[in-house]
Amino acid sequence: MPVRPRLLATAVAAVLAVGAQAVPAAASDGTATEVSRGVEIPAFYTPPATLPAADGALVRTEPLRLALSLPGLDGPLPGRATRLMYKSTDANGGPVAVTGAYLEPAARWRGDGPRPLVAVAPGTMGQGDQCAASLGLERPLLFNGKTVSVGYEDLVIHRLLARGIAVVVTDYAGLGTTDRLHTYVNRVDGAHAVLDAVRAARALEQASVTDASPVGLFGYSQGGGATAAAAELQPSYAPDVRLAGTYAGAPPADLTEVTKAIDGSDLAGALGWSLNGFLQTDPALRPVADRYLNQAGREALQDLSTMCVADALFSYRSTRSTDWTTTGQSVTEIIRSEPALQSFLDRQRIGDRKPASPVRVATGVADDLVPHAQSRRLAVDWCRKGARVTYDAVLVPSVGNGLLNHFAPLLADQGEALDWLTDRLTGKRAGSNCWTMPFQP
Repeated sequence: MPVRPRLLATAVAAVLAVGAQAVPAAASDGTATEVSRGVEIPAFYTPPATLPAADGALVRTEPLRLALSLPGLDGPLPGRATRLMYKSTDANGGPVAVTGAYLEPAARWRGDGPRPLVAVAPGTMGQGDQCAASLGLERPLLFNGKTVSVGYEDLVIHRLLARGIAVVVTDYAGLGTTDRLHTYVNRVDGAHAVLDAVRAARALEQASVTDASPVGLFGYSQGGGATAAAAELQPSYAPDVRLAGTYAGAPPADLTEVTKAIDGSDLAGALGWSLNGFLQTDPALRPVADRYLNQAGREALQDLSTMCVADALFSYRSTRSTDWTTTGQSVTEIIRSEPALQSFLDRQRIGDRKPASPVRVATGVADDLVPHAQSRRLAVDWCRKGARVTYDAVLVPSVGNGLLNHFAPLLADQGEALDWLTDRLTGKRAGSNCWTMPFQP
């Protein structure tokens, strides 16, 4: 690994170690409504029976203790955090409670105008409720013998706070909240959760951001897909959220291609999370699953539904979906033979709509988990529609390990991504390098 990403990786490990906990995280009042792999999920995460009508409306809030913070003269550094639950709308048009966190920076915003807000869409955390990013802010590293959860998005959140930029992070639909399964990589659910997090942050009385604050979106991997989808859907779903710019790193824009790539890889467990999410969104796919999944497949999907990323790496690394099916076919082969699955994945495709605001797409050329070609194709699709697109191919050499090939560009490119987004938040006009890309993979 080149020096820069290696140093950043070391820094991440050191920072996370500071907040490590080897015991379950309990609710502030000592109560819990769910235990996931030995971790108590605070009562805060259980949604009420009835939700507000407006998307982004706050359901409840409470102070959130940041594990990585220091005392300051005017309050904790790098800022104060508030745990959120807010209302969103899922892909089927139904109401859904989503949790997350808002972070008010201690640092002063040095740009002109009001303090900006960035919505951070986390990368892959897993599907167990204990994996939620908002929980990772108070215990960046959790291990208890049954699960391992790493709050790796804490790094970019703290870097944004240091710039005086307010941050809201979403847990996505079903992650953290105890009433449903997380719809992993669902295009609409992810986009809505991100955009409604912005609305929820602006509704907080203690927040310094307002409707006049410029808004940016930041996400990598699963988060890159969520921010890319949010940029597309913002004009129709959230015209009140005026985006200054969107960073989408390694976005899984074409799930058919991503499904093929992760089968048998280091992150093969993500295939189970995807299938679980598909079935959560569209129960009409259940008969297809019942027809093809064998006992091992059903048990794997159930097991993975409670796991975080590290758990899946330990338990399902290099697993092939042919071991999960009654016919010995891979999931990719089954998708090709089943029109209902093909249609579902076609509806998940990102790139069919033009973002109304500037976007930056970055992908590692050696990334073989979220394949470089399909991420680049997203940028090309947007360019064809006349969007303002900055595309960057991150030149991190392949190290022969799929997970590192995917993760290294996140660290190598993060500084440039933050600089690009900060420029948008300060009002600098974004250019476009669409002219540098032939309109083909």
